[in-house]
Order: sequence, then C-alpha cells, then structure tokens
Amino acid sequence: MDLFSRLFGAPVPTLNALEVNEKLKQGQRPLILDVRQPEEFRGGHIAGAKQIPLGELGGRLKELPAGREIICVCHTGSRSVPAARKLLEAGYQVFNLQGGMLAWERSRLPVKKGSA
Repeated sequence: MDLFSRLFGAPVPTLNALEVNEKLKQGQRPLILDVRQPEEFRGGHIAGAKQIPLGELGGRLKELPAGREIICVCHTGSRSVPAARKLLEAGYQVFNLQGGMLAWERSRLPVKKGSA
C-alpha cells in the first residue's frame, strides 16, 4: 500500500454524470445512494435514488443490496467519497458521482423534487 492510500484510503472509482445516466438506461440498473440530508434530497435528486444520510450509513448497510452496483451521490461529490469508501471496505461494488448533484444538474439531466 503506498503512502497516499495509507493517509487517505484507497482511491474511489468515479463516474461522471453522463456515464451514470448511461448506466441508469441499462437493464441491470445500479442503485443510486444519495447521502445528503433529507431536506437536500427533497430539494432535488436522481429519480429512484435511495436516501441515507452519510452519518447514518454505517448503521444502515444492511438496507443495501449485495451484488448490485451502487453509485454514491451528494451535492458536490465530497460527502459521497467517504460513503463510497465505506461501502468499498464492506465489499460492495461502488462508484462516486464526480461533482455530485451539481454536475448532474449542469449536464441538464432530470431531477426529481420531493421525497423518493
């Protein structure tokens, strides 16, 4: 393990908004895991996303499907990195949405308002 990995953890695989959108169109649809707070989620999220705040994730891992790709998302992509890292360490196949919901919205992709 190199010094960077020891200091900051293993690198997290990332996808940009357009790559995530393409994955969502495929038959084996990944789970979008939104780790923002409920009020942020209600303000706009990716349709079909599951919302678990980052602070609750460790105690709610059993709610996530084993064997299914998971894409972590937050507002800017910074909170979703530690979430993705936690899931990687728990054995999940996971990606981080680079740039978060800001990048998703900048790409003019659909946003759902309200609760899931």
